[in-house]
Amino acid sequence: VQLQASGGGLVQPGGSLRLSCAAPGFNLDFYAIGWFRQASGNEREWVSCLSSTDGSTHYVDSVKGRFTISRDNAEKTIYLQMNSLKPEDMAVYYCAATPDYYCNGPGRTTAYYGVDYWGKGTLVTVSS
Repeated sequence: VQLQASGGGLVQPGGSLRLSCAAPGFNLDFYAIGWFRQASGNEREWVSCLSSTDGSTHYVDSVKGRFTISRDNAEKTIYLQMNSLKPEDMAVYYCAATPDYYCNGPGRTTAYYGVDYWGKGTLVTVSS
């Protein structure tokens, strides 16, 4: 099984991008799908996830109100709509599958250690 992330690119500050994570072969009733990002020289950071049990969404404080995670069940694709992008959002973005505990539970603070599957990254560059 594979996760296939796409949608990265170059955008000016204040602009928008939508990332996609295709999850064919995944049981989305079991796995929560989330997004992480890693800026150059930094550790990989959890950004957002969508719960497999109740559909709740969760975000790191720095993106709340700007990013929206959603899911198309028929297409088995998870989206991350990113608006009002800032230079500090520039990073390689990864989608990942975790048990729901690492999204909709106390495990969220250690979500990196709960990842069962990683997708390849997609680069988001925010620059004028």
